[in-house]
Amino acid sequence: MQKFNLEWKKGMSFEGVTPSNHKIVLDASEEVGGKNSGPRPMELFIIGLMGCTSMDVISILNKMRKNIKSFKVEVEAEKAEEHPKIWTDINLKYVLKGDNLDEKSVNTAIELSLNKYCSAAATLKKSGAKINYSYLIEKE
Repeated sequence: MQKFNLEWKKGMSFEGVTPSNHKIVLDASEEVGGKNSGPRPMELFIIGLMGCTSMDVISILNKMRKNIKSFKVEVEAEKAEEHPKIWTDINLKYVLKGDNLDEKSVNTAIELSLNKYCSAAATLKKSGAKINYSYLIEKE
């Protein structure tokens, strides 16, 4: 079992501490009493997904002996309009650059991540979110 802590600071600001002892400040928008001093909790779901799948894809491509020069993920996501406003549609775009990257390897790495290894993707899918992806292999 992992242990997390969250402490209220003031207004709508909270400081969370992860099991790996990293701190993160959460806050709400000014419209609802916050000071906009940190990300919203729901934003962290998407950042968690991006980090989870990125680590998977990089690891898988490294095992395939692909030489990655740069890597980033861009996301466009939509939430339900009614409460609870869960994530409903998530579109990931992977942008990679490297010497020996090919379509088949990149697609395989992404598919393995999103359908087998990435627990963040699995969690979001279980809540009903649709996760789509595209990728772009940039030339040197």
